[in-house]
Order: sequence, then structure tokens, then C-alpha cells
Amino acid sequence: MAPTVMASSATSVAPFQGLKSTAGLPVSRRARSSGFGNVSIGGRIRCMQVWPTENNKKFETLSYLPPLSTEDLLKQVDYLIRNNWVPCLEFSKVGFVFRENATSPGYYDGRYWTMWKLPMFGCTDASQVYAELEECKKAYPDNYIRILGFDNVRQVQCVMFIAYKPPAAA
Repeated sequence: MAPTVMASSATSVAPFQGLKSTAGLPVSRRARSSGFGNVSIGGRIRCMQVWPTENNKKFETLSYLPPLSTEDLLKQVDYLIRNNWVPCLEFSKVGFVFRENATSPGYYDGRYWTMWKLPMFGCTDASQVYAELEECKKAYPDNYIRILGFDNVRQVQCVMFIAYKPPAAA
């Protein structure tokens, strides 16, 4: 079947002629008056110092910061609940990714942790997640515990952070 050609010039589009050189286009330069010329790193601003890097395993999100206080932890959990993500707790004795059973590319031990109970579908309060965290700490005091947030619409994990490190790791 042959393609039909529209007679109206308002809806016609020029056929593709291939890639063109950009040499003929004008070159724009950023003006000095744009405000970017006098950017400062803020010498008088007091910034938060990051957690030490020596002998400190990096875990998931927020692992470069000092341990979260209870209030900070509740704020993080509240954030994932406000985004309609399903909270879930997982625990592991090792707590980080390593290679032991295979050396093939893409294979790592420790990626999957043991889930604490079931995901908390319908959870509306951060204190519910915190109560489960405390219960998991009592049951497994020598394990790392992380909190995850799943988006059940897109079927993806959106956030994951360490909520508890065992005393031997600290």
C-alpha cells in the first residue's frame, strides 16, 4: 500500500535530510553579569564533617553520616511512608557485600538479607516501623538491620539504609 500525501501545507513536515554540521550555528558565551563569575565556596560557612573513612565499612544510603538518632530515623521512615513506599526490615550477620562462593562477574554474596516478618503493607506511622526495629534488635542483637522502602506500583526498591549496627561493629 502506497503512503498517502497530505495536501495541506500546515501539517506537512520537511523530509529528513541527514545530520548537519553545527559550525554555522552561533556560539554563545556565558555573560559575566550572570552571577556565576563570583561564586564562593563559603569560607565562613560551617559544614557538617563526614564520618571517618578509615576502618569504616560503607553500607547503603546515609552510611557516610554518623549514626541516626531515634528522631532522625523516624523522620526517614516518615519520608518513605509519605511517598507511599512500603517499609520492610531485613537483617544480616555479615552486613555487607562480599565474594566467597564464586568469582564470576556480577555474583556477590550478602546482597540478599533475611527479611524480618513481612513487608509492612498499610503502615501509616513511623513508630510502627520503629517498634518492629526494636523487636528485631532484641531477637538478633549481633546482626545488622536495615530498613527498605518498596514502591509497590512500580515494583522497585526506592530506599534502603542501615538502621542498626551491632555493638561489635561500632
